Amino acid sequence: MKRTLMAFLLGGLALAQADGAKIFAQCAGCHQPNGQGLPGAFPPLAGYVAEILSKPGGREYLIKVLLWGLQGQIEVKGMKYNGAMPPFAQLKDEEIAAVLTHIATAWGDDKKVKDFKPFAAAEVKALRDKKLTPQQVYEERKKLGLK
Repeated sequence: MKRTLMAFLLGGLALAQADGAKIFAQCAGCHQPNGQGLPGAFPPLAGYVAEILSKPGGREYLIKVLLWGLQGQIEVKGMKYNGAMPPFAQLKDEEIAAVLTHIATAWGDDKKVKDFKPFAAAEVKALRDKKLTPQQVYEERKKLGLK
C-alpha cells in the first residue's frame, strides 16, 4: 500500500513539472527553451532564478512578476534590458506554481538555493488579490536589491 501511495505522489510531482514545462512553452519565445533569453531583448532565467530565490521575498517577487508583469529597466548578468513582461494573471494558481517550479528546476537553479521547495498554488493564491501594476512589481524588484 505504501508503495502505491508513494508512486501516486511522485507521479503527481512529475505531472506538475510536466505541466510547468508545457506552460513554459508560452514563455520560451522570449526566454528561449533553454532559459538563456535573447541578449539585449529578453533576460535569461537559467542561472538567474537562483539569485532571485536566494533573496528574502524572492519567491513572492517571482509570483508577482507572473501575475502582474514587469516594466522598467533591469540588469541581468551585466546586461541591461528595458522591455515589458506581460502579466499572466489569466493562468490558474496551480499553473503559475507549476511554471515557476519548472523555471526553478529546469536548469538547476533549485540546486543553488538552500532548502528549495516547489512552488505551491496556495502561495500564488495568497498574493493574487494584491493587484499590482507592472511598475509596482518593478519597485518590488528594487526593494530586493536587484538591478
